[in-house]
Amino acid sequence: MNRRAFLSALSGGLLVAPLAAETQQAGKVYRIGMLETTSPALNAANLDAFKQALRELGYVERQNYAIEYRSADGRPERFPDLAAELVRLKVDLILTRGTTGALAAKNATRTIPIAMATSGDPVAAGLVSSLARPGGNVTGLSSINAELVGKRLGLLKETIPGLARIAVVLNLSNPTLVTQRKQIEVAARSLGFQPQFLDVRKPEDLGRAFDAAVKQRADAVNVGLDFLAQSNLARIVDLAAKHRLPTIYSTRDFVDAGGLMAYGVSRLEMYRRAATYVDKIFKGAKPGDLPIEQPTKFEFVINLKTAKALGLTIPQSLLLRADQLIE
Repeated sequence: MNRRAFLSALSGGLLVAPLAAETQQAGKVYRIGMLETTSPALNAANLDAFKQALRELGYVERQNYAIEYRSADGRPERFPDLAAELVRLKVDLILTRGTTGALAAKNATRTIPIAMATSGDPVAAGLVSSLARPGGNVTGLSSINAELVGKRLGLLKETIPGLARIAVVLNLSNPTLVTQRKQIEVAARSLGFQPQFLDVRKPEDLGRAFDAAVKQRADAVNVGLDFLAQSNLARIVDLAAKHRLPTIYSTRDFVDAGGLMAYGVSRLEMYRRAATYVDKIFKGAKPGDLPIEQPTKFEFVINLKTAKALGLTIPQSLLLRADQLIE
């Protein structure tokens, strides 16, 4: 068996148990509590990426680790109870997605390690003391989503040269989006247009927001990323198509579902990287000593089928810069 085949066999599950036994406590089955914004079905790609990364590190589900998955299903008020439930189950680690979930986990326990698969600004949110030395029981990854807003607006302007008005669908009740709103205002001014903020706090607000965008003669839409957007992905994409509004998103899953374009961090890569934090903590590292990691991989994805349906001709310069074109 050559080296490539041997490594392939390892990742496929053969010979993993002996390898895991060398690096983990013998006979230990780690329990990972996942505190998520959406269901396993909606989060399947990220979940698969996380499990695959764990396999590559020598973990085999139901042999030396198990997952306790809890979803708020787009209702952030559920996070505290779900976090408390995971603490009562005495999980070995809590993996969170988003700042709101991470805050709920931190409020529920100061002893169980917490690894963030994604977060906004963990320092500003009070989750960690600093990126280099988090302190406490929280560590993981920051998605620096707010800093990417200007890039998204610039891509929209390149796509629509005459862009004058942009509607921003944003949950203004989410305190973690304050920085994002400020970034949008600054970026919009620098590009020569004023943003029209459309407050979306519950699913019923989505239809009214897109109706308002049309009435206000918006040329395009930017959808902010939070638990509400993530749990209503398909409906948002459908509303953008129905109202024939070119829309840009923060993550590629919206584009895979039929959205026009997205620019942001690779969520799959972040979940893969989160697995390395889990591994280090299970091997004895203290969360507070593990620096917060910022993303290095970004994705620009365009759905050409959607562009055609909207009557848009994507500039060649953007086509060449895209990481993927969906046809």
